[in-house]
Amino acid sequence: MLNEIDLSRVDLNLLVLYEAVLRERNVGRAAARLNLTPSAVSHGLGRLRRLLNDPLFLRTPKGVVPTERAEELAGPVGEILARVRGVIATADGFDPATSTRRFLIGAPDAVLAVVSRALLDDVRRKAPDVDIGLRHLLAGRGRLSERAWEGILPILEAREIDLAILPIDGVPARFEARVLYREDFVAVFRKGHAFATDPSLDHYCALRHLLVSQPGHAFGFVDEALEKHGRTRRVAVTAPNFMIGLALLAESDLVAAMPRRLAVTFATRFGLDTAALPLSVAVGDMRVVVPRSAMADAGIAWLYDTVLDCAGPASSPRADRKPAS
Repeated sequence: MLNEIDLSRVDLNLLVLYEAVLRERNVGRAAARLNLTPSAVSHGLGRLRRLLNDPLFLRTPKGVVPTERAEELAGPVGEILARVRGVIATADGFDPATSTRRFLIGAPDAVLAVVSRALLDDVRRKAPDVDIGLRHLLAGRGRLSERAWEGILPILEAREIDLAILPIDGVPARFEARVLYREDFVAVFRKGHAFATDPSLDHYCALRHLLVSQPGHAFGFVDEALEKHGRTRRVAVTAPNFMIGLALLAESDLVAAMPRRLAVTFATRFGLDTAALPLSVAVGDMRVVVPRSAMADAGIAWLYDTVLDCAGPASSPRADRKPAS
């Protein structure tokens, strides 16, 4: 039988310190985050190194870098601290009718534009003193890769945001993830556009296109699909987000491939029309994602259920809302 660890000599604050240094990669910035002096952080790291028998962080001219052991500890320590924070947050219970908490929700801008109105209306009715922050999340550099959104998961685990809505599959088991709705794409253009009367692939490829690309890259998933048919298109304009894209479409002869829900939601406001794309492109699920450990917080659990209920009648059926594998 293994000897039991004497937890009386373990200071929980050392784990909080570890988390801050891992996030900041700099002792000075970690100290500022924790309202400590750099020497206090260095002293705490020394205690933690002795406790774990590993250097944990190695000094460099620009700060510190974690050792392999420190990287391995990120998940377990994050889960431990999330559980502790959840226990403390729920010590007095959570009553949405009287709570004054603030929650931060992250998602791509197209998702925020579609979901936020119903969500905010629901929160106003059920939790009038709860505040909501919305954070625009961006895919990683491998934008066209199915792994492009995995970089958001550490942000969730670090509790920088309370909940995310992402077009992601294969979420690790340490996260709770359920389908909010299924999304596909349509061609979007101003009313009266010639494409409405001739939605052929030849006509589509001959048009001037708008592509939503925050970094300004003129290549997207539609271009990948066209390549499979030996075709190309001209991306005449890139826009940094979907709302700017919708405004530009309304005042031009440009055409764009956009999420169906976004297009339908804002078609009337911008005077736009839609048509089926003349080629097959991927259909994906939008998932509500939180760390499983965070669900011990009754406020996060309430937020999770509230977001799942806000997608409207066109959302995936309840039976579809199963944890992702």
